[in-house]
Amino acid sequence: MSLSVLLFGILSILAVASALITVISKHPVRSAISLVFHFFMLAGLYLTLNAQFIAAIQVLVYAGAIMVLVIFVIMLLNLENENKLKSKYNILQWSAFLLGLGLVFLLGVTYLSTGTGLQFAPEIAANNSTAQALGKALFEGYIFPIEAIGILLTGAIVGAIVLAKKKLS
Repeated sequence: MSLSVLLFGILSILAVASALITVISKHPVRSAISLVFHFFMLAGLYLTLNAQFIAAIQVLVYAGAIMVLVIFVIMLLNLENENKLKSKYNILQWSAFLLGLGLVFLLGVTYLSTGTGLQFAPEIAANNSTAQALGKALFEGYIFPIEAIGILLTGAIVGAIVLAKKKLS
């Protein structure tokens, strides 16, 4: 067993544990902190798969920018009486639990029937997941969709500003 496989196993166990803490925790700040930890574990998993650019983007975009927004929303919500937010078990929670068990069962069956996926050569992944290869693929074959998405996002930002602008009169 190589060091990268061992590190992948440890990081995956920590990622699953932090995801469970995120979902199970009743305190919103604790959930947000465990979600940040989960994002860092995912970045570590990307590093073990030789995808350095995706790992850096994971940390910068999700663990940085998105989680700052989540923390601000948690702070803006006035959760004075958290007892009103708690609910007793009802049929929706039990059905979600049963569906989750079914998903775990299906994932287990899929894992056991297809193998671990370690048969792919890491050299192929390393050559195709660098920033240079990603940039070359984006600007050679996908320049029109990237420009179209840029124009669409610019229009959405302008529309949001127009809608949010208060009338001065």
